Amino acid sequence: MYTCAHCAIKACYNNTKDKMPTNCPMRNMEDYEGIPEMYHEEENLRMFQHSAQIEHDGYCQWNRVYETIEFIKRMGYQHIGIAFCVGLQREAAIFDKLLRAHDIKTSSLICKNGGFDKNAFGIPDESKLKGCGYEAACNPIAQARLLEKAGTDFNVVIGLCVGHDTLFFANTRTPFTVLLVKDRVTGHNPAAALYGSEGYFRNKFGLPPKK
Repeated sequence: MYTCAHCAIKACYNNTKDKMPTNCPMRNMEDYEGIPEMYHEEENLRMFQHSAQIEHDGYCQWNRVYETIEFIKRMGYQHIGIAFCVGLQREAAIFDKLLRAHDIKTSSLICKNGGFDKNAFGIPDESKLKGCGYEAACNPIAQARLLEKAGTDFNVVIGLCVGHDTLFFANTRTPFTVLLVKDRVTGHNPAAALYGSEGYFRNKFGLPPKK
């Protein structure tokens, strides 16, 4: 069992392998066999090198939106797909305009494409946000399939629901990144809930009050 989230040594980061914890994954270097070679495969190497260069060039200066645009340009992607949630259409439209301002071709696909009612997938009326009647289901598998059909060579995900995004990831064969995650409670900034997990948000995680 790996516990890197709680490691205070970070032997991998600090090059202090002589101080590795007993359950450090690097104690079994055979698990890494063949992995370095994968980074030398042509497309993996290009992604890795451009990512490292962007990290260097824009560190603590560029926002993620601009970093994404830079990555797209440096990788030479010509046609970008935007898979977005209906609730973040405004954000998707802004990003689409930014890409087009850089002369980058785009195709954008809303989560509700297909117009299927939730009832068709075994979701009862009482589990609908509106309670009853027609309520369009999200369709992330179609977002993945149709963007592939459109010929995108890189996709950007904006605000797909938890689980729906998993379905998109599982059904796309096109490289992608996540630009924005949806969290209406925190203004689409889920890190805020982590920072407040011992305070304001503690009860939101089902934890007892601190004594």
